[in-house]
Amino acid sequence: MFTTEPQPTQADLNFRLLDIPVRVSVWFWAAAALLGWNISQAFAGGNQRQLLGYLITWMGVVFVSILVHEMGHALAYRKFGLDSRVVLVHFGGVTIPARWGGRSIRSPLERIAISAAGPLAQLLVTVALVGLMKIGGYRVPFPIESIGKMLGLYDGQPLPSTMLKNTLAFLLHVNVFWPLLNLLPVPPLDGGQIMREGLLLGGVRDASVAAAKVGIITGAGVAYWAFTNGQEYMAILFVVLAVSCYQSLRGPWR
Repeated sequence: MFTTEPQPTQADLNFRLLDIPVRVSVWFWAAAALLGWNISQAFAGGNQRQLLGYLITWMGVVFVSILVHEMGHALAYRKFGLDSRVVLVHFGGVTIPARWGGRSIRSPLERIAISAAGPLAQLLVTVALVGLMKIGGYRVPFPIESIGKMLGLYDGQPLPSTMLKNTLAFLLHVNVFWPLLNLLPVPPLDGGQIMREGLLLGGVRDASVAAAKVGIITGAGVAYWAFTNGQEYMAILFVVLAVSCYQSLRGPWR
């Protein structure tokens, strides 16, 4: 999602997954806890012991989900012959190819595939979770009610554990809403990068400028919706993204 990497610290977690180096910034955990505080409070209903359990569960879900997302990008890079490494940072992650100069040797279609691989990996997780639940005969706490009703996901027996049900609700929330938000046409989100490469394919002369302008409008619109619907963190994020798009123009609009 993000394109900058924070400086390493001794508190970072380092490991390899599928022979791909992964670094988890200490700030990642702080941001995950901040994002999950309100939803964990709502699920705990005033029980402080349950609040801690739900918060830890939420942080674990965010860690796994963002890792899946970034591994999607990393495996796509590998498919096109580039090694990469993954860094989980505050409010997201970044997958960094070993050779930045290699960008010019990839076609726009290849770059679209790399950008789309992250959200697609998360959506595939959602499909797998829903499929397993329905095969087991359980009702699915799908976060989009209209789709859940249409697909009959709320039919079936309840899960045997409240914690298991809420963990699944966390997983579906993060792996449905977050990849969809990430596909919005706002650079440097994956959707913004896909839009830019699509404009290049369409012969737009300065695709980066056009993508930045669309990003400003879309980011501001999403930020306004989020503010008016009580989604403060989302609003702040998209304000930052819209400002980043504006700054990328480096001057007045052309």
